[in-house]
Amino acid sequence: MPRISRTVVLTLALGASLPAGLFASEPERLELQRAAFLEAYPAAERGEWESAGSHRDILEDYVLWPDLEAAYLRARLRAGSVDDDKIEAFLDQYGQLRPAREIRYRYALRLGRRNQHEQFLDLYEPHYADTDDAVLDCFAAEALLSASRTAEARRLATKLWLVGSSQEKVCDPVFAAMRKRGWLTNELLTERFALAIATREFSLARYIARSLGEEKVAEANRWILAGNNPTAFLKSATVDQSTATRQQIGFAAQRLAVRKPATAWKEWQRLSPDFSFDAATELSVARTVALWATRRQVDRLDELLAELPGGAIGTEVLTWQARVGLGADDWEAVLAAIDSFDPEEGREPEWRYWRAVSLERLGHPASAMLEYSVLARERNYYGFLAADAIGVDYAMEAVEIAADEAVLARLAESPALKRAGELFRVGLDGRARSEWNEATRDLPVAEKTQAVLLAERWNWPSRAISLAARTGSYDSLKSRYPLPHRELFDASAKGAGIPVSWAYGVARSESLFMRDIRSSAGAIGLMQLMPATGRHTAKELKIPYEGVVTLIDPESNIRLGSRYLAKMKERFGDHPAVATAAYNAGPARVARWLPDSGDVDATIWVETIPFRETRDYVRRVLTADVIFEWRLTGKTGRLSDRLPAIRPAASGPVLAD
Repeated sequence: MPRISRTVVLTLALGASLPAGLFASEPERLELQRAAFLEAYPAAERGEWESAGSHRDILEDYVLWPDLEAAYLRARLRAGSVDDDKIEAFLDQYGQLRPAREIRYRYALRLGRRNQHEQFLDLYEPHYADTDDAVLDCFAAEALLSASRTAEARRLATKLWLVGSSQEKVCDPVFAAMRKRGWLTNELLTERFALAIATREFSLARYIARSLGEEKVAEANRWILAGNNPTAFLKSATVDQSTATRQQIGFAAQRLAVRKPATAWKEWQRLSPDFSFDAATELSVARTVALWATRRQVDRLDELLAELPGGAIGTEVLTWQARVGLGADDWEAVLAAIDSFDPEEGREPEWRYWRAVSLERLGHPASAMLEYSVLARERNYYGFLAADAIGVDYAMEAVEIAADEAVLARLAESPALKRAGELFRVGLDGRARSEWNEATRDLPVAEKTQAVLLAERWNWPSRAISLAARTGSYDSLKSRYPLPHRELFDASAKGAGIPVSWAYGVARSESLFMRDIRSSAGAIGLMQLMPATGRHTAKELKIPYEGVVTLIDPESNIRLGSRYLAKMKERFGDHPAVATAAYNAGPARVARWLPDSGDVDATIWVETIPFRETRDYVRRVLTADVIFEWRLTGKTGRLSDRLPAIRPAASGPVLAD
């Protein structure tokens, strides 16, 4: 959000619209335009134009004027209170600007819902005919029927029918028309039934089966039983060499393998002699059983795996065998699994590191030293661990991007990037990111690299970080590990009693410092707090809490996130790795992952976290913590110091997730 000068605020308060000549410079006029936009935009989003109209002289030549009009039109479209002529005039004027494209799509939906078939096709055919948008395609099929373009309508309707999932409700009239005209043949019904089975949409399959007879209904019901109660299905299976029955048994066995791999394998072996399963099914079931048996460390694991065909032991199974070996301190098993990887997987830093550790533990120090030395040249979690293992410095040499001022100036003035920058400055962060990503997507690599610097100069860390990765600018640590909101992070981390580098590491990993971002789970803001966590933590800190408004405010979010991170640290014995895992996966779940007795090597504990997301998260945060410490202080703290041994679970209550 921009700082608005007292002159501008006073001007707006007095309701004056000042001519451009009153200002000494273009930046001063731009500041006024931003302030006027900030005042007018919320009203436009409500469908009110008075505020925008009163500032028209100031705003009409502002780069975001189309966005103001689009906000107004979106509101009026929702209310159904805007004329087609006004929308079409806007589309004619602003063409392919993103806000115009959004209005065009909403307008197409309105035309379709209102059965304005001729106008709809005029919009649909040049803009949406090849986009595979099911809703618009269904409206188009209706419009084509209305226009007596029967052959085209039938082709489009058939395409919409032949999918393995339920279509949008707006497609119902199209399918009703297909039935009425006799287009829904048994062949098409059977084909969609098979598609629904293939995509495991069994309820849809049963619905379609009603038009195909009792035999197909029974088949759909058997699929539903195989999915909902695989144990009962397998135990009740009778010898039947139909393709459907063999597929259902394979499906049920794989479903059961997720929870009870040993039982699934036992049932599969019992049934296999009576059925002629194809090789692909045999291999697929064996692979699933092997994977889940390895993950769950079932009894008689070695015997179970020994019975599986060699083709079932793929990379995913081998990685879990390696992790099981780590947990059991079986370094021969770890090394054997890693050496069985395909070459590409074996080159990953994770497995190069654990291969070196295995060699060291098995009494091959020279070979281990060679592996460690090569890996220690890399700036990542395993490179840092390797450097710690042999006592060498981390690869922290930064190579910053050299500025090309001419290119930077041209980029800054390009219409698309200028729009993106202004959207960001007025707080429309999501729209700004979309415009930025689109504007930079097809730039030459050299210009993309300069755009990293432009984002950095605009104090837009998420775009700098993202674009630096896309351009391979991995050594530009200033761009990839920026220090936004420095005073807020310093104060919040100090108040919570945690390292500021750790708080920065969490924020970067959670959101790339995007204040408005929301996760699929419902976490919000820079440090990705769940609303309930934010509310509870705000109460502890005795600060006001207004839900989303509080969580998207950087100052509040950083303070709340830092305090919650400190709580996880306190809860788990000041252990950075365990606290980081708890921040991501929840303290109750992490408490269940702690050892019952005896200390555990923290690097092994991290490697054997059951959730891949949390494993990656812990490694990413701790690596960022090291780099941010270097950025903040010029000193290199060791990653191993952040990974003391994991102690057994402490007694006492566990904090709620």
